[in-house]
Amino acid sequence: MTTLVSFVRGASRVLFLFALGLGVGLVQSSAAQSSPVPEEAIVEKIADGFQFTEGPIWYQGTLLFSDIPANTVYQWTPGDSSRVFLKPSGHANGLAVSPEGRLLLAQHDGQVGQLGPESMVQPLAQSYQGKRLNSPNDLTVADDGTIYFTDPPYGVEDENRELDFSGVYRLNPDGSLSLLTKEFSRPNGIVLSPDESTLYVNDTDGNVIRAYNVTENGGVANGRVFATMQGDAPGNADGMKVDARGNLYTTGPGGIWVYAPSGDRLDRIPVPKAPTNVAFGGPERKTLYITAQSSVYRIPVTVPGQE
Repeated sequence: MTTLVSFVRGASRVLFLFALGLGVGLVQSSAAQSSPVPEEAIVEKIADGFQFTEGPIWYQGTLLFSDIPANTVYQWTPGDSSRVFLKPSGHANGLAVSPEGRLLLAQHDGQVGQLGPESMVQPLAQSYQGKRLNSPNDLTVADDGTIYFTDPPYGVEDENRELDFSGVYRLNPDGSLSLLTKEFSRPNGIVLSPDESTLYVNDTDGNVIRAYNVTENGGVANGRVFATMQGDAPGNADGMKVDARGNLYTTGPGGIWVYAPSGDRLDRIPVPKAPTNVAFGGPERKTLYITAQSSVYRIPVTVPGQE
């Protein structure tokens, strides 16, 4: 069932209210005139009752999202309820779509996979230099089919861990796997800028967003801190997406933080529960979907999403 919750948003001051069970969210803006979130935007709960939602993606006119502990990918259709799309899912977390329209999964069970015929998941990457990947967490795809993904140890027991670092990888169209960096403690969300010149990666430890220049051969250079999110409210640097203008939407303390490509913060969208990931969807990709613990929310935006 869909629950509508309205809020009032002022240009110079913020009224922030959570209604128990409903979740009234006020968008807090530091640059309202340039924010891609409408002044009177409504945070709307569209699904509830899950264990831990993650990895939303707009796929063939519907929203897919993961429930990691339930080992399930669910499908939500506008005007309808959620249903099981894939079970077992390999404890899938992040989801993406290849240039050919195939569903890609970052699976905590230790691989990056691709959904094939009869709902069978075909492995694309399972190991690096002969050692098992930790637990692929999130992924983003370039126009040529190159997959970039993060590999923290959230989904693997210490005794089963074979890699002693948490890497960020590039999976090339020919199937070869390259390590881009292992400087992260807990690499998490990952996304390319619209022109694919910049790769953003969230590090959950410290709530830091890092940015890299993408080189001609698909590698990365000039690693730098893009932004650091601070706050005591629940939520961490987790999932992220970009819109067509290159604005970055990322989970963080208290909700969704929105940054311009320059690194200036444009907005913060409070969410009733600690958010885990985001995705753009709808006919024009002008709806931002938010997974948050046991629930899924949405809010309209004025700039279409890139993915």
